[in-house]
Amino acid sequence: MFFQLLLFVDERPSSLNNIRQITAHLENLKPNIDFKLDVIEINRQPHLVEHFKLVATPALVKITPAPRQTLTGSNLVEQLKQWLPKWMSLKRAVTEEDRLKLEQTNTDFFNCSIEVIELSDEIFRLKQEKEELASQLRFKDQIIAMLAHDLRSPLTAASIAVETIELADRQQQSDKSIKLKSQLFKQAKQQFKIANSMIADLLQSSRDLNGKLKVKPSQFDIRLLCEEANTQLQKRFRQKSQVFKLDIPQDLPLVHGDRELIRQLIINLLDNAIKYTPEAGEVSLSVLHRTSQKIQVSICDTGAGIPAEKQETIFEGSFRLKRDENEEGYGLGLAWCRQIVRAHYGQIWVDSSCDRGSSFHFMLPVYK
Repeated sequence: MFFQLLLFVDERPSSLNNIRQITAHLENLKPNIDFKLDVIEINRQPHLVEHFKLVATPALVKITPAPRQTLTGSNLVEQLKQWLPKWMSLKRAVTEEDRLKLEQTNTDFFNCSIEVIELSDEIFRLKQEKEELASQLRFKDQIIAMLAHDLRSPLTAASIAVETIELADRQQQSDKSIKLKSQLFKQAKQQFKIANSMIADLLQSSRDLNGKLKVKPSQFDIRLLCEEANTQLQKRFRQKSQVFKLDIPQDLPLVHGDRELIRQLIINLLDNAIKYTPEAGEVSLSVLHRTSQKIQVSICDTGAGIPAEKQETIFEGSFRLKRDENEEGYGLGLAWCRQIVRAHYGQIWVDSSCDRGSSFHFMLPVYK
């Protein structure tokens, strides 16, 4: 009789021993039986494992003669000795022509199975690529919306400065007027420079399908950056009669990071603090040298606070608290902040309780 057998093995050292024992036993049975034994490594052809519904290895599968039967366990040779007489008793004669047909059928089956699994793998890969591209496009849209929103502050400040210059020009020229014009021109140029940088980032983001931040690290003084942010937002503090406190040690080490991205991060957090702190409230910005490798920046307010169950989700893209649904903006600020911090291998979190304000903290690496 002719038997078509498949031996499924894994990577264990005992697999080689199983192959030798079964092959030797079948060879000893010649010429009473004829057989074809294919050894299948399960890690290379998992689709066959699934097709034959195998739950353990090693496993010996009899394909022909029908019906199919599977033997599993460490004592395959003993099981084979037990079952061979029963298989032989079927006395199904198979001619040479039948044997060739069976071999061709099984070959076609294996080739078809391989093609099916390859197509399945390709479909799975394409689905993953599609999901990744969709995620990148969503993030890209968020960046563009966020940058477009952030352009308002420097452009508004520059616009006010230019309008003030225009009014000053209508008045009689004096040393004081000339000095004021010089200061306003300087402020306008600085704000337009910031806006120009944001526009460059916006254009770069629209070209970059990866949607990843382009970090340009350098060493810079975080104290000076915080003082610049204070100067930029002073008018907003005055408009709401808010007290702003700056607590920054003089001996801070230089920070290693992208100065412009960190500036946007601090402005975003301060902007939120101003927005959600009531009239005559208090906002503070402090910096601590936590370790030899990290500094911690904290921005605190005396606003309404954030519910405990929402303190993680607020950092997700487009998430908005119910109280903010009618507020101006895209709800992207904190998601953008987290992207910046992560790009610097840091972490950002919030400590808050309802009606007691919020404290946002983030860590940055120091320059070595």
